[in-house]
This record gives sequence, C-alpha cells and structure tokens, in this order.
Amino acid sequence: MLAVAALLCAGTGFAFDGSAPSSHGADPFGGGPATPLRHVVRITTGTFHSCASLTGGAMRCWGDNIYSQLGNGDSYEQPVAVPVIGLASGVQSISGGGSHTCAVANGAARCWAYNYFGQVGDGTDTDRDIPTPVIGLASGTSAISAGMNHSCALTSTGGVKCWGANGFGQLGDGTDTNRLSPVNVSGLSSGVQAISAGGEHTCALTTAGGVRCWGNNDYGQIGDGSTTQRSTPVNVSGLTSGVQAISAGRFHTCAVLTTGAVRCWGINEDGQLGDGSTIDRSTPVNVSGFSTGGHAVAAGALHTCAVTTGGAARCWGYNGWGQLGNGTTTSSLVPVNVTGLSSGVLAIAAGGSHSCAAGTDGRARCWGGNEYGQLGDDTWNDSTTPVFVLQADGIFAHPFE
Repeated sequence: MLAVAALLCAGTGFAFDGSAPSSHGADPFGGGPATPLRHVVRITTGTFHSCASLTGGAMRCWGDNIYSQLGNGDSYEQPVAVPVIGLASGVQSISGGGSHTCAVANGAARCWAYNYFGQVGDGTDTDRDIPTPVIGLASGTSAISAGMNHSCALTSTGGVKCWGANGFGQLGDGTDTNRLSPVNVSGLSSGVQAISAGGEHTCALTTAGGVRCWGNNDYGQIGDGSTTQRSTPVNVSGLTSGVQAISAGRFHTCAVLTTGAVRCWGINEDGQLGDGSTIDRSTPVNVSGFSTGGHAVAAGALHTCAVTTGGAARCWGYNGWGQLGNGTTTSSLVPVNVTGLSSGVLAIAAGGSHSCAAGTDGRARCWGGNEYGQLGDDTWNDSTTPVFVLQADGIFAHPFE
C-alpha cells in the first residue's frame, strides 16, 4: 500500500485522507545556492509532490519521493526542483498521481514510481525509479493523466486508453479488472480532446464539448444524477456540449464552460464544489462568482482552484494547510482570491494539501502543506500564501541525465 492510507491524485494532481506523517528523508546532496525555477510552461501536483515542464520540454519535480515519484533515480525527498532522468527535452504533457507520475515526450508515454496496481503501464507491478515506457504508447500520444492508482492517455487520433487499478471501473473497459498495460476505454476510440483521471474515477472532454465520466460514483462524482458505479463512460447531466476544460479530483469533478462558467459536482463536505454549501451533488452546480470569467480549473483532494480569464487565481474548499493561498487556514465554501496572484497566472494545479501555479513570467509558485517539500521553496514549512519554487543547479543533477 501507499505511504498514507488513502493517497490519491488527479490529472492536475491531488488527494489523501487528511492525515500525513511529518518525518522527512535525509538530503544526500547537502546544501547549495537555490535560485528560482524559470521558464515554466506547465505545472502539475500529485498528492505530496509537484512537477513542471519548461520551455524546450525539460521536466523538473520536487517533494515526496518515497516511491521515486520525482523520477530522479533515488527515493530522497527534495524541497527544490530536480531534473527527471531522460526527460531533458520534448515533454508535452505531465501529470502527478497519488504516488506515481507520468509524462508524454515526443509522442511517447512514460510513467514511474509506485506500480502496485500496474499504473506505470509497463506490463509489471514493479515500482520504477525512472521514467519507463508505457506499453503500446511509444508514439502517437498527445496527453496523459495520472489518477490515484490508475493512469490514462489521449492518443493523437482522439482515443482514450487507461491502465492500473480498476476496482471501481475507472479504466472504462466495462470490467473491474486491474490492468498492467493500456486498454481501450469503451466507446472512446476517437472524438476526445482532453482527459482527467481522479481518485477512482475518470472523465473525458469530447471534441463536441461534452463531458463523459466513469468509475466510482459514491458521491455523485460521475455527474449523471446517480451514485451508481459506472465501468463505461456516461454523459454528465447538462454537459453534453459547451465545455472547454475538465478536472477530476479525489471524489469531485469540475468543468469550465465556453461561456466562462465553472461548475462542479460530487462530494462537498469541505465546500470543494464552491456553491456555498456542504451538500454533495450528483449533477453539476454553479461555482459562486463564476457564472462567467473562468479559464481553467483544478480539482484537488479537498479543495479546488481556478484561473480567471484575466489570469487571477482563486481557490475554495478545505484550507487546513493554507492550500487556498489567501493567508489563512480558514476553509471557504466559495472562491477566495489567492494572495499576490491577481493576474499573470498561466496554469494551476491542486494537490493533496497544496496548490501550485505557473505564471506568464515563467516562474512557478506553490502554497499550502509542505511536509514533504512539495512547495519547492527549499524549506519544510507550510505557507498560506504563494512562494517561489527553487532549483539548485548542478547539485541535484543526476549523473545519468
């Protein structure tokens, strides 16, 4: 099992059961001057780790590394960004999962770290400490998403394939059988433009702008008006067209409409749906203050964040570690402004107890829980407001890269 009883993630990353050990691994490299990580174009968060890709396609990760989810060949936690072995260029999609990580580089899918359920996709259940090719996806892969213990990929022809844990039907192949290598998602051999793997469910955005989900539905996170588990894709109620972005969290899901409205559904005990209540919803509800103006959304474990069309970051839900970024640890049932990020946000990600953003200035910022160094600021201290992600050039570079 994972280091924590219920580790999860999301395509943008996320999730766990709310308790986390506070111990840290030793730093085998010693100190060294840390400088801001620059040229960031993509950002993702796993449960307790984070990753970014840079201009030119290099990949960097930081935070929890007990299963080698940083992809640097060891298992030491890193409070600053370190290079991922073999991914120095060409990276076009990244995703942090529960305790594994995936990327697409030059059309090839690779995953690494925790592999008990086959979520690495190499045909084994052996953990991997460096990026490992996913069977059958050596080319023609356009995007990837890592969930709690499963992974999914979008092919260049618009098809969806998934692998790993399948106890709730989250692979979408009509069974509940775990898969060590990719299988086709039923009915989605083409016509898909985006995917997002959540805790134990998965969602796809079709080229027609509709949302389809499958897997665990205990809290209504599938969005079809029921709490019935689905092992093949079903339509999300009211969202058969007009959607531009999706994100699956631990037990909830969110979407951004082409009108800029943001809607969420699923579990809501911590206000992660943002509708001002704590009532679970099995169909999409409007996020307060986001009837227009939404650009991107990231569903985490117990919280959610969004980017406005003006480049501002706003978050809502549980805030025990400061993951809403507003300078407090007070949870909020409606969106609050992230301190210092009123403009210039390019992308956002929500993890287990933290959040991260990539800016138009090419720099990455993170906030919230930092028990594993997942904020990347060269400390183990939580932060209720955004801090810059740092790197220590040369000191952490793996000799094999």
